[in-house]
Amino acid sequence: MIALMWCGCAKENGNVNGYVQLAEEIGKSEMRHNPELWTCDGATKPKWEYTPTLMARAFIELYEATGDTAYLNHVQRFTDLFIGEEGSILTYKQSLYNMDRIQGGNYLILFHTLRPRPQYATAIETLRDQLRDQPRTSEGGFWHKQVYEHQMWLDGLFTGTTFYARYAAYKPEPEAWSDIARQFLIVDAHTRKANGLNYHGWDESRQMGWSDPVTGCSPETWGRAEGWYVMALCDVLELMPADQPERPELAAILQRVMDALMAVQDPATHLWYQVPDKGEKEGNYLESTCSAMYCYALAKGVRIGVLDGQYKAEAKAVLEGLKAYKIATNEDGTLSLIDCCAVAGLGGNPYRDGTYEYYIHERIRKDDPKGVAPLILACLELAK
Repeated sequence: MIALMWCGCAKENGNVNGYVQLAEEIGKSEMRHNPELWTCDGATKPKWEYTPTLMARAFIELYEATGDTAYLNHVQRFTDLFIGEEGSILTYKQSLYNMDRIQGGNYLILFHTLRPRPQYATAIETLRDQLRDQPRTSEGGFWHKQVYEHQMWLDGLFTGTTFYARYAAYKPEPEAWSDIARQFLIVDAHTRKANGLNYHGWDESRQMGWSDPVTGCSPETWGRAEGWYVMALCDVLELMPADQPERPELAAILQRVMDALMAVQDPATHLWYQVPDKGEKEGNYLESTCSAMYCYALAKGVRIGVLDGQYKAEAKAVLEGLKAYKIATNEDGTLSLIDCCAVAGLGGNPYRDGTYEYYIHERIRKDDPKGVAPLILACLELAK
């Protein structure tokens, strides 16, 4: 039995300890649910994928906030499994040119700074090499995957371009920043809607069944895709040099999207719908992963000086809404994040048409790492 909970133990009490405590409760619950990190997304065999590597990043940030090496050791076991002695990456294939597969470079750079090993440095370079040959649109935007020709999805700005930025700061590679900014500017120019939000994807070729014959865009805004987008903007802006010429443009995009999201937020719960700008249309539901992502972006946007301070209070209200309506206590005392969209995409087989009816009928699950990791990161951002 799962009971909705109000996590009163994690209230602020005049300091940041409550947010860190809630992050720890979620993190420790996740470790109990999945003693091996690679299983966090339901995998039955190890696969280098963006979901467990995003969880790895969350555990590293938990370690940095608490000093508890249990989180770092959890990541160490995962890393030992996937990174070979010569720097090979288990199950990774560069030839797929899949932007999702290089998201793991984010956690690996962070982990390498804490527990450096030569094979980690080699693996990081392998992931960077993919971007050098990644297929691009005519304007220079990275294709989401080799099999998704001429397509850019909001998701790819997080899975691939944030690693590009972290690498550019880690190496450093100053000449990369204009190319990094270009990815956002291309996507935003083609997917921006009149209400300030973005369509999920764009097909430059207009060949996909889901693409509008005039704009090339998919039919709807999807909550989690917009979440990946604003998280990516925050992560890149944090790393980007202050004097980078394109920085003000990226900051303006973040401001516009967050304002547009606030305009469609559910006022009663402070959460957002699976299809955010379709409100209470039949079948729509308040979805947890996107709400956690927007919470993170609100808090981090303030911390890095891009959003006004008033948005910190909004981030706190979102977290309270998640605690009240979406965080549940299991019989064993662990916490679960409920009402998570399991997955959604465009095209493929079976074919995903990106319509409203498609998004609201994708499977709903609990403890999806695409919500759990952003929720941990949001708590830690609120504590900073």
